[in-house]
Amino acid sequence: MSNPDPKTKLAQDALAYHAQNPHGKLTMQPSKPCNSQYDLSLAYTPGVAVPCMEIHNHPEAVWEYTGRGNCVAVVSDGTAVLGLGNIGPEAGMPVMEGKSVLFKKFADINSIPICLGSVFQENGKTDPKKVIEAVKYLEPSFGGINLEDIGAPACFEIETTLKQKMSIPVFHDDQHGTAIISLAGILNALKLVGKKIGECKFVMNGAGAAGIACAEYYIAAGAKRENFILCDSRGTIRSDRTDLNAQKARFARPISEKTLAEAIRGADVFMGVSVAGALTKEMVASMNRGAVVFAMANPNPEIHPMDAKAAGAAVVGTGRSDYPNQVNNVLGFPGIFRGALDVRATDINEAMKLAASRALAEIASEPIPEDILAILKEAYPADAAAGVFDGENPLKDTYVIPKPFDPRVVPRVAAGVAEAAMKSGVAQVEIKDLKAYEQSVAERIRRANQ
Repeated sequence: MSNPDPKTKLAQDALAYHAQNPHGKLTMQPSKPCNSQYDLSLAYTPGVAVPCMEIHNHPEAVWEYTGRGNCVAVVSDGTAVLGLGNIGPEAGMPVMEGKSVLFKKFADINSIPICLGSVFQENGKTDPKKVIEAVKYLEPSFGGINLEDIGAPACFEIETTLKQKMSIPVFHDDQHGTAIISLAGILNALKLVGKKIGECKFVMNGAGAAGIACAEYYIAAGAKRENFILCDSRGTIRSDRTDLNAQKARFARPISEKTLAEAIRGADVFMGVSVAGALTKEMVASMNRGAVVFAMANPNPEIHPMDAKAAGAAVVGTGRSDYPNQVNNVLGFPGIFRGALDVRATDINEAMKLAASRALAEIASEPIPEDILAILKEAYPADAAAGVFDGENPLKDTYVIPKPFDPRVVPRVAAGVAEAAMKSGVAQVEIKDLKAYEQSVAERIRRANQ
C-alpha cells in the first residue's frame, strides 16, 4: 500500500469516503426484529435468560443461540501495516475496518476490528506474550481469529502459540494469504511451461513474514527445501551468516552466491515480497527457460511486468490489479474462513490451506459459464476485451489466477477447505453433500449483497 500525496484526488476522496457519517466503514445492525414490547422481551430481559441458561448447561449451544459461529476478530498491533510499516494501532484501524468489509462483502462473515495497544516493549517492538495474552481471552466471543499486519519475527511466535492455546482457527493472513494465492498461480504457471514443482529452483527476495511463509508453504506443496535460496536486505540466506533469526536459519545453506543477481541464475521461479526495482531485466534473462516471475512488492513491483516478459519470463504475476495475475489475498481469506466456520473447525491447517490453493488453481482451468462471464466482463472490461477469459480452458499466461469478483471463488474455496477440515480431523460439524454446500454458499453471498 502506498501513501498517496495528500493533494491528489485519490487522497482527498479517500479521506472524504472514510469521514462520511457514520464515520469509518462499519456499522452494527440487529439480525432479528426488535419492533415491539414482545420483541424486546425476547431480545433482552426476561427472554434472553433462556438461551443463557441453555448455554450454561450445554456449552456447545453457544453456536446455535449466538452469532459466534459467523464472527471473526481481525486483530492487529499496527506494526506492519501493508506498505506503510509500523504506524501504530490507531492508524492501522482503517485497514482492519476494510478487512472486515471484505469478510462481509465476499463471504457474508461478520467481523470485528481489534487494534491492540500497550503490547510493546521498551524498544518499541511487539512483545509477543502481551499479544498472546490479549487475544486468547477473546475466544468465547468469536469463531475465528484473523491476525493482521503484525511484524516479524513476533508474528511467528504469536500465531504458533495461539494455535496451540485456542480451540478456534487462528490465521495470520500476511503470512499465509499471499502463500495460498501465489501457489495457485505458480502451479498453473508451471503447468503452462511443463515443469514440476519438485524439480524447480526457487529464489525468494524478501525474508520477512510473507517470504518465509511462502517458502515453507511451497515446500509443503512439494517443492524441495534444498532448491530454495532466500534473500534479504543483506544478501542471500547462507550458513556463514551470524545475523539470522530462527525462521531464516531453516533456509541457510553453504552456498557461494551472495547477491540476488548471483542467486537467480538458472532459477525457475522468482518470488518477490520485497521492494520496487529489486529485479532487473538482466537477472530475468539469466533465469531458466520458462521462467515464472511473481513480483509482488506494492505499490510498485520488483520489476515491471512488461520488462519481465521482454527479458524472457513466461508468466508474470504481481500484487497489483492493473496487471495480469494479481495475487490478491481477498481470493483466500473469505472462503477459507467461510469453510472453517461452517464445519466449526478448531484450526486452519496445512491440508485446508492446500485445498484452498488447489480450488483457486482449478477455477482458472475451467470453462467460464455465460452468467459468470457476464459478471467478469462487467467487473474487468479491459481483461475481457483482451481475451483473458476466452477459451474452453481459459488458462493462459495472463490468466493463471482467478479474479476476486468471480462468484465461483469463495464457494469453491469454502467447499475445499471444509472437506479438508473433515478429512484431517479438525471439523466438529459434518457436511455430507459438498456440492450442495458450495451452491448454498454462493446463494448466501448473493442474498447478502442484494
